[in-house]
Amino acid sequence: MLDLAADLVPLMDAGVPLAAVTVTAVVRSAPRGVGATLVVTRDARVIGSISGGCVENDAVMLGLDVLRTGSVRRARFGFTDDGIVTPIAAGLACGGAVDVVAYPLDDGIRPALDAARAGRGARVRLELDGEPLVLERPAAPRLIILGAGEHAAALCRLGAAAGFAVTVCDDWALLATRERFPDAVEVVVAAPHDFLASLDDADERTAVCVLTHDERLDVPALRTALRMPVGFVGAMGARATVARRAHLLRGVGVTDAELARLHSPLGLDLGGATAEETALSVIAEIVSSRNAADARPLSEGLTGRLHRGDASQADAGSCAVRSA
Repeated sequence: MLDLAADLVPLMDAGVPLAAVTVTAVVRSAPRGVGATLVVTRDARVIGSISGGCVENDAVMLGLDVLRTGSVRRARFGFTDDGIVTPIAAGLACGGAVDVVAYPLDDGIRPALDAARAGRGARVRLELDGEPLVLERPAAPRLIILGAGEHAAALCRLGAAAGFAVTVCDDWALLATRERFPDAVEVVVAAPHDFLASLDDADERTAVCVLTHDERLDVPALRTALRMPVGFVGAMGARATVARRAHLLRGVGVTDAELARLHSPLGLDLGGATAEETALSVIAEIVSSRNAADARPLSEGLTGRLHRGDASQADAGSCAVRSA
């Protein structure tokens, strides 16, 4: 539910009654895991998902019933252990089942939604008819984009859509504007290397992408970034630019070990050419690097589970929500 904060907060502000349907357990296999949530309004508007679509209709009906009665409902969607579809739901395409709880949302969850919407870690403890349900969301990974051109605008849009808290920095105020980067958490007008040097909260979940296309800016920015405890540093440029930049970086004291951390040319080879396709290739490389994945197609000889498990839980303040 916390991943739906950007959509839920405006609805709550408008006083729209909401009911949530949350997965509490998975039997065998399911498209989404524990904590996946679908939220429904009285006019059957749907936000979020608990499956790949195979049981969404039943989840919506359950949520509408909660909005009508104000009570908590529990159900199992999918196949039972004997392979028979439960009467309340269609079967999951993957042959598994999910246990769900449906409940009305109230203002008690608002602090956690506000935190999640801002990219901070959040935790909600739901007390539903005496049974607790804890939902956690870690702070969003951070994407720092240095340079505010068209490729940066596309990367900001896709990065935000992929769940990153995006900061855009450029020393040119004409480009670094909120109007050009509405999806950014932060838009900064400053020399990129000065901005990086001012950070005290960068960590292994932070990615820095240099898109300035100006050696006077990208060389000092990369020198600073490569000495920070960030998980990913990348720089856009043609191969000739990459070679010249490496020469200049060595000239200002960057070591070969530090240069080995640099992803440049930036992005996976997807064969695209537009700013949006380039941004997609950059996000793909960041995610692949973060997960130590080889970025091969899933169809190429891979076995075992497709998903690697739940994201790590965040330490964050919590709030309690009790059902009516």
